Amino acid sequence: NPFNPTTSISYKIPETANVQITLYDMLGRKLSTLVNERKLAGAYQLTLDMSTYSSGIYLYRMQAGNFVQTRRLTLIK
Repeated sequence: NPFNPTTSISYKIPETANVQITLYDMLGRKLSTLVNERKLAGAYQLTLDMSTYSSGIYLYRMQAGNFVQTRRLTLIK
C-alpha cells in the first residue's frame, strides 16, 4: 500500500460508537489523532495527507467500541 503523499482510510462502524484513529511512527510515538468522535453506524472514509512527513513506515490504530485494529502505511516520496 505505498502512497505519496495522500491516501484514504476506509472503515465501517456496525453500530454507534466512539471512534478514535491515531497515527504513530514505527517507534510507537503518537504523531496525530486523526479521528476522535462519536460516529453513527455506517461507512466512512478519511483522507490522510502526509506531505509534511518523511518517507517511511507508519502505523494507524483504530478503536471503535471493543474493536481495536492496527494497520501499516508506507509513505514513499
